Amino acid sequence: MVIILIVVLGLFLDRITKLWTLRTLANGNDIVIIKDFFSLQYVENRGAAFGIFQGKVIVLAIVTFFVIMGMIYYLYKEGANSRIMTISFSLIISGALGNLYDRVFYKYVVDFALLHYKEVYYFPNFNIADVLVVCGTILLAFYILKEGK
Repeated sequence: MVIILIVVLGLFLDRITKLWTLRTLANGNDIVIIKDFFSLQYVENRGAAFGIFQGKVIVLAIVTFFVIMGMIYYLYKEGANSRIMTISFSLIISGALGNLYDRVFYKYVVDFALLHYKEVYYFPNFNIADVLVVCGTILLAFYILKEGK
């Protein structure tokens, strides 16, 4: 039940923010939240994390699909070995589904959050799905290190 709740909530937050981005920011109306640090800016990411594999949308969609299926199978077959692992997998699945949706229906991923330091450094744009995947991965790494597995 926890898995479904996390996945559905994560997907909802991801979709609602991306729909808002498409309606509000897609026409070039960037929003500065904290000057020289955090902005909202519409970007069509046709690659993966940090812009790698640009233009490989179909390959990324297929790989994402199989990773999601593998994680679901593992959770089903192995059961929830720990609450931390279950939550981490749920976060990763939720984020992966959010970006997979974009790749299938838009042929790119909608990114909108931009962290930067003045005009010197720009962290790649990201979205809620990316945050879910990163948080889930950090939590999974914590679990693996804690359990020594």
